[in-house]
Amino acid sequence: MGRRHPDWLKVRLGGGEQFVKMKSLLREAKLHTICEEAKCPNIAECFGNGTAVFLILGDTCTRNCRYCYVKHGHPLPLNPDEPREVAESVEQLGLKYVVITSVTRDDLDDGGADFFYNCVKEVKNLNKDCKIEVLIPDFKGNKKALEKIIDSKPDVINHNIEVVKELFSDLRPEGDYTTSLQVLKNIKEINSKIKSKSGFMIGLGETKDQIVKTMEDLKNVNVDFLTIGQYLQPSLLHAEIKKYYTPDEFEYFKNVALEMGFKHVESGPLVRSSYHAEKAINLK
Repeated sequence: MGRRHPDWLKVRLGGGEQFVKMKSLLREAKLHTICEEAKCPNIAECFGNGTAVFLILGDTCTRNCRYCYVKHGHPLPLNPDEPREVAESVEQLGLKYVVITSVTRDDLDDGGADFFYNCVKEVKNLNKDCKIEVLIPDFKGNKKALEKIIDSKPDVINHNIEVVKELFSDLRPEGDYTTSLQVLKNIKEINSKIKSKSGFMIGLGETKDQIVKTMEDLKNVNVDFLTIGQYLQPSLLHAEIKKYYTPDEFEYFKNVALEMGFKHVESGPLVRSSYHAEKAINLK
């Protein structure tokens, strides 16, 4: 029998005209969303509001993080039409804020940075008033790849730290905490006008002090926006949930983060990195 989540983690099922329209459009265009691939608990709310996080560079990741439901293995070749297809989908849905993310593609020389650039440019060309957030991998610390992303002029660049430093070796063995912090630091050093963002999950065995230290580390590299959410085990093959944090505990961490100076914080059991993403840029 599966583990029963606390009552505050209950979410409504999908439905409604906009939800169906979004699903239909994505299937027709053969596009992927992280909302579906990662089993996001907010998919009904976001799809119902006409919001989606487009997943580019295919649907297969070259890394194998123990908390992530996105499939991993050997990716297929890139779809050269994907940037145009994403832009056209944004136009058809009339989106005013779009998030573009990707699987990690360590098999590509630039990690897919040039493809990100093309996607952002295509979306901007077809959707003049649309704000764009990119949620990027670490590109193995490749600064030139990051510069390519910044050259596309997105409104927000997000790179998730994902978990506290002490859990990296177990849960993100192919990642590096210091590298991720450096990516975030480089964003501001290259272009201080672009808003930076990061987020992480809790409930994987970290301590309160480690959570606060992670927030401090992110603030020290001038991250503007922060998200904190509850880890939910996507299958029995993934890392186990060690603790369910209460809404009050999430509110506590939000207040601590705001006191540190973050410009906008989303902290709650169902918060994911792109949840209510448009709010942060509107509050800038």
